[in-house]
Amino acid sequence: MKLTIIKVGGQIVEEPETLQQLLSDFSKIEGNKVLVHGGGRAATRIASQLGIESKMVNGRRVTDAAMLDVVTMVYGGLVNKKIVAGLQSLGVNALGLTGADMNYMRSDKRPVKDVDYGFVGDVKEVNSDLLADLISKGIVPVLAPLTHDGKGNMLNTNADTIAAEAAKALAKHFEVTLVYCFEKKGVLRDAENDDSVIPTINKTDFEKYVADGTIQGGMIPKLENAFDAISSGVKQVVITKSDEIGKNSGTTIVE
Repeated sequence: MKLTIIKVGGQIVEEPETLQQLLSDFSKIEGNKVLVHGGGRAATRIASQLGIESKMVNGRRVTDAAMLDVVTMVYGGLVNKKIVAGLQSLGVNALGLTGADMNYMRSDKRPVKDVDYGFVGDVKEVNSDLLADLISKGIVPVLAPLTHDGKGNMLNTNADTIAAEAAKALAKHFEVTLVYCFEKKGVLRDAENDDSVIPTINKTDFEKYVADGTIQGGMIPKLENAFDAISSGVKQVVITKSDEIGKNSGTTIVE
């Protein structure tokens, strides 16, 4: 059986118009599916309203105790439940989950090296049997970027990581396609030309593109994660724009 896992960033799910478009496109995906979402800008906005400063290092949020309360409220509550309610209105039987729910994803608090990221989790265990059982019953999990440590603490966890770890764990139950939505139409040959999408990339192509500078910067770790998912049993990874979901566009990463 096939399973499509869609990961979408906060900026898409936080704006009413783009959220509605996303939910409409997602609802039309046939068969088994999972949605993984971010919500960082909403967390920053609400933290500011509460007088809590947002600290970022290398684009990643430092999560102290006060910020952990905010992201738990925003990711697990406000953003997640808006998505779930929207999907229910479209006839999709969605269930919003954090990693603590049913103990489906457990993490360890990230050790302090150069930076103390605070209450941030590195995923250690995914209960794929439970998720697969839900999916087989026609339920569509909506996964918030939150896990737990099994000792009573919630942990802020990168949404890309949640999507990849869920995909790898579910690969033993389904033929999994993992779709990462971001602001471009796919991996580009020319960063200045939005239409220069590379349709398919395998490991050999990737190494060649990195060597000649076609692929650089933040796209390198994104693709490294994609190949890690494929080597762990995920069938394919697609990188595309959120409004291109289900249109067979974007870049497909294969073995």
